[in-house]
Amino acid sequence: MYLGVIADDFTGGTDIAGFLVSGGLSTVQLNGVPDAGFSTTADAVVLSLKSRSCPAAEAVSQSLAALEWFRSQKCERFFFKYCSTFDSTAEGNIGPVTDALLKELGENFTIIAPALPVNGRTVYLGYLFVNGVLLNESGMQNHPINPMRDANLMRLMEMQAAGKAGNVPAGVLDKGAGAVREAFAALEKAGVRYGVPDTLTEAHLNVLGEAVSDMLLVTGGSGLAAGMAHALVAQGKLQRKDASAFGAPLPGGRSVVLSGSCSVMTNKQVKLYSASAPAFHLEVERCLSDAPGYAAEVAAWVDRQPQTKGAAPLVYATEPPEALKDIQQRFGAREASDAVENLFAGLAALLKDKGFDHYIVAGGETSGTIVQSLGVSAFHIGPQIAPGVPWVRAVNIPLSFALKSGNFGDERFFAVAQGFY
Repeated sequence: MYLGVIADDFTGGTDIAGFLVSGGLSTVQLNGVPDAGFSTTADAVVLSLKSRSCPAAEAVSQSLAALEWFRSQKCERFFFKYCSTFDSTAEGNIGPVTDALLKELGENFTIIAPALPVNGRTVYLGYLFVNGVLLNESGMQNHPINPMRDANLMRLMEMQAAGKAGNVPAGVLDKGAGAVREAFAALEKAGVRYGVPDTLTEAHLNVLGEAVSDMLLVTGGSGLAAGMAHALVAQGKLQRKDASAFGAPLPGGRSVVLSGSCSVMTNKQVKLYSASAPAFHLEVERCLSDAPGYAAEVAAWVDRQPQTKGAAPLVYATEPPEALKDIQQRFGAREASDAVENLFAGLAALLKDKGFDHYIVAGGETSGTIVQSLGVSAFHIGPQIAPGVPWVRAVNIPLSFALKSGNFGDERFFAVAQGFY
């Protein structure tokens, strides 16, 4: 095992795993730290945690347990993966986890690199942009759990973490990997703990991937992993492999679309898809007051819907910003979120018993809840539906999943995903 990835949620795990496979690395994704007896010959292993929105101390504990397992497997390099929109708060969890991993590995420096240009996430002068708009003006300021009110990655890290952050300008990346390594070394010598490289293009990602290929610990989004995979194959450290067939979705079967994300793009996807497919809008009050009975009612509705190719039934809790704000004020943000996730967990289990084996899921929290409720322990990574969203197939049971981070995919994503089987 060359690369061990600690991902802070499930869709983040499938996101980076998909890019690693596309880059030619054999990759297995696991749900949480496996039992001591698990082993694999894959180039990369992604451990998907549910540590993005939990208390910081819990996120640190989970991440250190993942690191301990990777070290027991003689893994050579480590990657802490978070969202390309740097979902976090002033208290964490990205900063505390990064500091804990650095301390455990005896390192004094790493990079903060969430950029994913193919999905419109770029970094310039240390500021994170989404489709050319500052992060805090992109809709992420309305995130129900981790609202992003600042686009400056240096400030965000220094609020959360114990050290100083410094920017590496785009002009340095234009000069190549050697110049980037020198810039990182200069930052570390000056007492900077977190290097924040500007990243505007795929070419910048490839330069960055080469520059950090020997770094013990890196942190960032899936774009950095794509750059690293490219560099590792080009340098001859790993051989390119085509492993996506192992994770291709099962043929036939019964399909359902489950959406818990309230992101800007998921709102667009739900609106377009529900205009031509059966759709059930969840009521938060029912989720809070009668989750088991409500789950059974919704499962019966899904079971009654026709299985029309490209138009599987949709169950969604997705809300536009004003409606979401009203729900949070009425019921409490965490209480409402937990109730909806519990409903999705119960619903997914009931649907599995009814023969549903293709789950298209929007939202990191929702995806994590669903795969846990279905008892999935590991995935093979399949073909990408959209950048950062591959089909994946459970290793231990015959189930296929498309697990989508909130803002990933275009407006037709739900229908497009169904064209793969």
